[in-house]
Amino acid sequence: MESNRQMKYSRLELVLVLFFTSSCASEIFPKAQNVSWSSVNFKSILTWSPKPTNYSYTVEFSKLGQDRERMQHCVKMMETECDLTERLKDLNASYSADVLSEPMRGVSSDMVEFPHVSSEKFSPYYDTAIGKPEFTIEVSSDKRKITLLVMDIPTALFNEDKKRLNIRDVFGDNLQYKVAYRKAKSTGKREKISKDSTIELTDLDRGESYCFNVQAFLPFRALDKQHGEVSNIQCSPEENTSVFAEYGVGVIFGAIFIIILAVTTIIFIVTCYRRRQREINKGKEGSPLKGV
Repeated sequence: MESNRQMKYSRLELVLVLFFTSSCASEIFPKAQNVSWSSVNFKSILTWSPKPTNYSYTVEFSKLGQDRERMQHCVKMMETECDLTERLKDLNASYSADVLSEPMRGVSSDMVEFPHVSSEKFSPYYDTAIGKPEFTIEVSSDKRKITLLVMDIPTALFNEDKKRLNIRDVFGDNLQYKVAYRKAKSTGKREKISKDSTIELTDLDRGESYCFNVQAFLPFRALDKQHGEVSNIQCSPEENTSVFAEYGVGVIFGAIFIIILAVTTIIFIVTCYRRRQREINKGKEGSPLKGV
């Protein structure tokens, strides 16, 4: 009977020790908060809060279904962000990260497992935001076509030869561009989607100035992540189209020649007609009257 009581007391003591140890640990090493991914053009950074005081943070990550790995440059750190870009090599995979609250460097602890918070799942290919593109405008010599030359945005990724990749290198044919354009003096807007980085627009009024903005378009993504950041607005030069510029010197001189020829012909015909009428009238005046 006495031994049973001692066993119960021992179990109770163990539970209390574990409870208080856990409570103290959460006080000494508070859990991270607001753990989230921030990724633009494939530069993927994990962020959280608050700033640590008498403890530190360590970041671990894992591909979905695999064991967690420690980020070597994010162990027992005093910052609240960790760049994981170089470790997320499989861009199509989904990843999860954990932020552990641990003792500071040089401080030991008897704890087996430290407080941690997991992030939401993140896939670079499907989740990274795309920044604003730059482009140039080319107007054809006949002013009937405008071509936009879009520069594919460079990413934070490199290939095996250490060459920086752009978003076309990563997305290939899945990358499209959406163009919004309008007359410079109008609010009416039109749109065009192009699979190419060279975009030709031919449904424009000749000589008019048009304003454009461009954004990356990824239709395979979820709706809220399909569009990249909108570019700055650029406008084509306004053409002061004179009659000579519109129709050409040859056409205008040809029209003038035809008009002069027509007027000359009319004058000639009228002159001939009047001369003939005068001759007829003179003939009538010079002839004797009948019956005299």
